[in-house]
Amino acid sequence: MTFELKILGSASATPVLTRHPTAQVLTVGAHHYLIDCGEGTQWQMLEHRVRPHRLRAIFISHLHGDHYFGLFGLLGTMHLQGRTQPLHILGPPGLDEVLTTQARVSNMQMGFTMEFTPIDTEAHAVVYEDELITVSSLPMRHRIPCTGYLFAEKPRRANLLKDKLPPGLRPDQLARLAHGEDLEPYDHQPGVRHADVAGQPPVPRRYAFFSDTLYTPDLADLIRGADLLYHEATFLEDLKERAAQTHHSTARQAGQLAADAGVKRLLLGHFSSRYKTLEPLLHEAHGVFPTAELATEGLVVSL
Repeated sequence: MTFELKILGSASATPVLTRHPTAQVLTVGAHHYLIDCGEGTQWQMLEHRVRPHRLRAIFISHLHGDHYFGLFGLLGTMHLQGRTQPLHILGPPGLDEVLTTQARVSNMQMGFTMEFTPIDTEAHAVVYEDELITVSSLPMRHRIPCTGYLFAEKPRRANLLKDKLPPGLRPDQLARLAHGEDLEPYDHQPGVRHADVAGQPPVPRRYAFFSDTLYTPDLADLIRGADLLYHEATFLEDLKERAAQTHHSTARQAGQLAADAGVKRLLLGHFSSRYKTLEPLLHEAHGVFPTAELATEGLVVSL
C-alpha cells in the first residue's frame, strides 16, 4: 500500500520566488492528507497533480499565515468542484472561528460538511483515526500555540504465499484467508491456518511532522525510530540566537534531534528567505545526520 509524502512548499514567512509556504501531502492508500496549507497551496496541488477530492483530512499546525492562508481558497474550490463528502479539519482552537467568519462575510455556503477538531497544542495525544492511519499531536514550542503531527500506519495483514496454499480453494475461502481467518475442515479436506499460508506482515510506517518550534530534545522520545522526520531548519547555526528569539530551529539542531530519535530519514524545511542557496543548511545538518535531505518543492518520498 502506498505511503508517500509530497512536498508542496518549503519556505518560511517571507515570500521567495522559487519557494512556496509550508504545505505537504501524505498519501496513504487512495487517500490524501494535507499538512498545513500556506498561501497558494491549491496552485501547488495543480502543479504537482494532487487531486483535492481525494483529501480525507487537513492538519493545520498553527495560525501563522504562512501555514494556513491558503485554506479558505482551497475549501472554496472544492465546493465549486461539487465536493459532497465530509472533510476533517484539525488545528489549534480559533481556526474554526476564522473559517466561520470568512464563510459568513463572503456568504460562502459549502456543499460539504467540515468536521473541525481543536487540538490541545500542549499535549501528545491521538487526535485523528480512520481505517488506514492514527495521527497523534506533538507539542511544539513556538510563539503561538503550535502542534506537530505523528502519522502512524495501522498494522496491515500479511500477504498469502501461493506456494503454501493447498490446491482447489474457492474464491470465498481465499478471501477469508486473506482477511486473516482460519478455515475449518471442508469437503473431507483438513483445515487451513492463516499463519501457515501467510508471510510476515509489513512493518507499519510512521511519519513525524515538526512545524515551527524551538529545538526541543524531549520530542525525540515521542517519535523514536520513525521512518521519516520533517523538521524545520529556518536558520544556520551562526544565527542560533536569532532562532531562539523567534522560536525556530537551526539545521544542525534538526539533525541532532533526528540523530537522538534514531529516525531513518530526515527532511529539512521552512527555510529563511535570507538563504538564496540551501546547500549550507544541508551541509550543516550532515554534520550530525549524514543522510539529511532538503524538503524542496516537488520532492516525493515513498516509504
